Amino acid sequence: MTKRTKEILDLLDGQYTREYKCYLNHETPWQLLIATMLSAQCTDARVNIVTKDLFRKYDSLEKFAQADLKELEQDIKPTGFYHNKAKNIIACARRLVEEYNGEVPESLEDLTSLAGVGRKTANVIRGNIYHEPSIVVDTHVKRISRRLGLTKESDPEKIEMELMKVLPKDHWILYNIQIITFGRQICFARSPRCEDCFLQYYCVEYKEKQKKAKKK
Repeated sequence: MTKRTKEILDLLDGQYTREYKCYLNHETPWQLLIATMLSAQCTDARVNIVTKDLFRKYDSLEKFAQADLKELEQDIKPTGFYHNKAKNIIACARRLVEEYNGEVPESLEDLTSLAGVGRKTANVIRGNIYHEPSIVVDTHVKRISRRLGLTKESDPEKIEMELMKVLPKDHWILYNIQIITFGRQICFARSPRCEDCFLQYYCVEYKEKQKKAKKK
């Protein structure tokens, strides 16, 4: 780990809690899996609103496996992309019931073999349920890691691999939650609060803006 990276992590640790908190409400591993699938291109806040009623209606994995496609589509419609999400949720639930005895698997290989489960979703499960060090590359982690110069990649999987090299393993899960919080409070995609940012000194994008401003 470079001196620069350590300074960034120290500032994040000083600003935010070192306790890991998942923003998606859930009581069971399969609920977190479904909630994460629903969170694609959707805010966690909206997913939590939808799953509040959804998990009451479908209170077991078996009920999701037996769900009517059209009905489930309407149940999850507010999360967007509901046609594909509903289809994948039913297929995923059926496979979990039939091949995994209703248990959500731990390995990355098994998780990503499930319908609708990519590396991001798999890493959410591995980090939250099995406490396996993992890096979840969501929109916040992608955007801010690039702004901080920790990666130049744009592909989520390549970003994940690069961050695994530059960040110490004991910070992988912590980095996820700290950066998500930072992205929601300060480093917005549009109009970030640069003047209030405690990581301003390390921001490649901010320095570029300053250079352009001086040239005008």
